[in-house]
Order: sequence, then structure tokens, then C-alpha cells
Amino acid sequence: MRHDPPPSYSSNQPYGQQPYAPPPMQPQPGGPAEGYDWTVTLILAILVGAYGVDRFYTGSITLGILKLITLGGCGIWWLVDIIMIATGSYKDAQGRPLARKL
Repeated sequence: MRHDPPPSYSSNQPYGQQPYAPPPMQPQPGGPAEGYDWTVTLILAILVGAYGVDRFYTGSITLGILKLITLGGCGIWWLVDIIMIATGSYKDAQGRPLARKL
């Protein structure tokens, strides 16, 4: 009498991998397809821009951390970001311009 092991114990599976487990999640590109909202970014920059919240919102995590540590570059970086957003020259982390959705 021959005894075959159940399919979950077959030797063709890599060690530690479940045979019927879903595939691992792949990282998705961040942000909306048409860009981040210009109005939301401007409001965030004015109210809490010194803490880097506007940079976090647009996906620039590293710049957001630097802006947080320096408190908006002692106010200079905060002011420059507001001017850049207001004039339309501010870009998100993927290099896309902000979208005016109103």
C-alpha cells in the first residue's frame, strides 16, 4: 500500500511558503493619478507648513522630515513653499504639478 503525502507537504514548495497562500502584495505607486489638490496643499502649507505636513501630503517624506526638524527652515522654507504653491511651480514627489480641482 502506497501512502502519498498531502499536497501541502510536497517537496516542490520553498521552505516556509504556504502552498495556497495569496501572492505577496506589490508596492503601488503613490498618489492620485491626476496629482494632489492645489487648494488642500496651500491650506496645509499656510496652517501647518512649518511642520512639513504639506510635504508629507504630497509624498515628499524625506523633505517633510527635514522641514519638521528645522521648523520650516526657521520660517524661510515655509514661506518659499507657500509662494511656490501659490504661483504653481510646486511639484509633488513624482514631479507632477498640483491639480486645481475646484
